[in-house]
Amino acid sequence: MAEGRSVPIISTPTMYEATTDDLRILVECLRKLPLGYFGKRDVADLTETLMSDVKRLEHVWSHVVGYLYGSYISTAVIAVMLFAFDWRLALACLWGVPVAFGLLYGTHGTTSKNAAMGKKAAIAVSDGVQETLEGIREILATNQEQLFLDKLYATIDEAERAARHGELVNGLFVNAASVIMRLGVATTILAGAHLMLAGELDFMVLFMFLLVITRIYAPFDQSLALIAEVFMSEVSVDRLNEIFDQPVADGSDEFVPVGHDIEFTDVRFAYDGEEVLHGVSFVAREGEVTALVGPSGSGKSTCARLVARLWDTSSGSITVGGVDIATVDPEVLMGDYSMVFQDVVLFDDTVMENIRLGRRGATDAEVMAAATAANCDEFVTRLPEGFQTQIGENGARLSGGERQRISIARALLKDAPIVLLDEATASLDVENETKVQGALSRLLAGKTVLVIAHRMRTVDNADKIVVLKDGFVAEQGSPAELRAKEGGLYRHMAELQSASAGWRL
Repeated sequence: MAEGRSVPIISTPTMYEATTDDLRILVECLRKLPLGYFGKRDVADLTETLMSDVKRLEHVWSHVVGYLYGSYISTAVIAVMLFAFDWRLALACLWGVPVAFGLLYGTHGTTSKNAAMGKKAAIAVSDGVQETLEGIREILATNQEQLFLDKLYATIDEAERAARHGELVNGLFVNAASVIMRLGVATTILAGAHLMLAGELDFMVLFMFLLVITRIYAPFDQSLALIAEVFMSEVSVDRLNEIFDQPVADGSDEFVPVGHDIEFTDVRFAYDGEEVLHGVSFVAREGEVTALVGPSGSGKSTCARLVARLWDTSSGSITVGGVDIATVDPEVLMGDYSMVFQDVVLFDDTVMENIRLGRRGATDAEVMAAATAANCDEFVTRLPEGFQTQIGENGARLSGGERQRISIARALLKDAPIVLLDEATASLDVENETKVQGALSRLLAGKTVLVIAHRMRTVDNADKIVVLKDGFVAEQGSPAELRAKEGGLYRHMAELQSASAGWRL
């Protein structure tokens, strides 16, 4: 009976290929989830699932499960051989095996719970590191380095405690089961002595039996340790299943709208059980600019996200050209949308490739034409390698206005009939605002435009304004109509902003 691992390690190319396929399936599943899902999930949490959980399951499937099956086979073979040799001594030797395995399975819940606590603590560390790195400028500017370091160190200490606790408890369970199992040696000696005194067993038979059983527990010990490892990996399975169980935003691949009017009809939307839109109805006409205005938290951004089907409505309908967008595959729908938001997302690539994201098959000449229309050429010519300059993570080498113009160039390159615009100039200086506004005027011409407005003066040229308050449509009409309305919310907001515009240091 060989001591130690009973079967060779199972890590075939086929197993790794299957793991790679599973990872692809997971990524494909994430790609098809509504984008609203990602707003509710922490980035560090998702990263942990994609990297750590998948890697852990790869290890379990390619190594642990193979060993475990091998240990089960070894256990069965050993038991059969011992019972064939002498069933009485075999029973005395192996009675502890089912008890040990039963004990370990009885602690299944505790082991899984400790693994979940350890995973939660590890994610908290990732969160803390990410938060510190993303906010490093503010931390240094406010001289709060020690405060954030202390907070991060406390999180790391908690993760260490959770890991130690989980390993300690798991080790106690496994070793307790092993001790119980090895009590079979003592009972074998007692049973053998009794049988010898009764004249039913020869000493040499007992001696040989004892010699054998001192070496047969290694496969059993291995099985106990592997079972515990499988229990601890179940938290990773649960986290992956949580993603796979999410409802996928699907729909038809056909989208043939008659025009591109956007119509909200009695739209309601609840976020985490709380309704934030209450029977919203309005129409954004093709070829017109429709502005959504209102106090913070009124539902402007929610409406824009619903139009793009980043979320689905709780009730009511949103149609584009007479087609209910809930029946259309989000990827197909997105082909008719361009989006320009304040928080521009750029990738650590060249200026050329960041703009080309608007339309992947675009030629270099088409990309440069879109860049020129978006007033990007003015700053691109100053870059060391022009359009081939690497701009750093999220465009770190560019100013806010330059990043906005790249975002507009993407939209110009895509040339979609619907533009969703989160007022892109609200945080820019006067010079950059003028350049961005010029680029926007070229982008919006002839399109169905839905703009989230933060400043009243930027929507004076809108064709229609929809004023939202607390998730309701408070009023709608042209800028002139709403400014003339006595006691109207839009007029009140415009007057407040006009008054604040005169404030000076």
